[in-house]
Amino acid sequence: MATAPRPRTTTRDPEDLTRRLTAWLGTRLPGAKAVGVTAPASNGMSSETLLFHIEHPEPLVRACALRLAADPAAYTVFPVYDMARQYRTLRLVADRTDVPVPKVLWLEEDPEPLGAPFFVMQRVDGRVPPDVMPYTYEGSWLHAATDAERERLEAGTVGILARLHDQVPPEEAEFLSLPGDGDALRRHVESQRAYYTWVIDGLARSPLIEAAFDRLEELWPREPGAPVLNWGDARIGNIVYDGFDPVAVLDWEMAAPAPREVDLGWTVYLHRFFHDLTVAFGQRGLPGLLRRDRVEARYARLTGHTPRDMDFYTLYAALRHAIVMLRVAYRQAHFGEVAVPADPDMLILHHGSLRAMVQGSYWD
Repeated sequence: MATAPRPRTTTRDPEDLTRRLTAWLGTRLPGAKAVGVTAPASNGMSSETLLFHIEHPEPLVRACALRLAADPAAYTVFPVYDMARQYRTLRLVADRTDVPVPKVLWLEEDPEPLGAPFFVMQRVDGRVPPDVMPYTYEGSWLHAATDAERERLEAGTVGILARLHDQVPPEEAEFLSLPGDGDALRRHVESQRAYYTWVIDGLARSPLIEAAFDRLEELWPREPGAPVLNWGDARIGNIVYDGFDPVAVLDWEMAAPAPREVDLGWTVYLHRFFHDLTVAFGQRGLPGLLRRDRVEARYARLTGHTPRDMDFYTLYAALRHAIVMLRVAYRQAHFGEVAVPADPDMLILHHGSLRAMVQGSYWD
């Protein structure tokens, strides 16, 4: 499945989108026309991203990217797409940190122009480690890099997390707080439990995911620590690199206040997800990249905060990813792309590694 064609993510017509985008663009920049509207070849299974150029004598920028709330007819990955929340997060990060993010240009909350709310930002040139084929496969630009080049990429990536966590005043990120009772970590986990309930509504439950939630309670951190702004989808597949240096951090739809380790666990595990898939296909992968011990040590040097309870947080990352994978698989079944097996846990690509984490043997 790591090398299979990408599952359907939209039912929208590209030509219709181009016409409607040009009509809307004229309301913000009279006489402007959207040209060369395309979707990226890889990455992103949730909100849609469109790339286009502005044709105009005096455009604010020429190369743009547009983030469009997911197509409601395409069996969406998440129940809610709050584009204003993402837009505001990008503005906050740009104003309060030196973390590189695209410049946001316009927010449109009215669904009428394109069928859903969206925002437009400046496109940043560079390259992104792909999901399909995974960057851990032989032949990818990152796999072909030298150890020193990958070390540079890793250092820049962990540096992004360190600066984000240290530089955003927590009170300015309160608009991202998740609903519920308890501290930020409890609300974060309960939001994932609610998400899982939404995913399985009317469908088969996942015994593995429910066992992982039970295991989280057994490993619950004694002192989670003060929450900071977490990027949420903190992985190298959401970063544009110039060479091996980060120049744009993308995809902020999962941003929320949480302990620092929520981002760290996601960064470490999402690389392991692609690495493990690669090894399963008989390749070596990239075992030296984003190793848990090195990420923890580098982050501690940069921030003075030594990551704690990482067995909990890497399990939590694998659990969160499993819920997403289950939803994506059910969407594939909805469109007739896959059949649902008798054991729903088999729909989770990384069911083996998640089970090992639940059993406490993954990091042995």
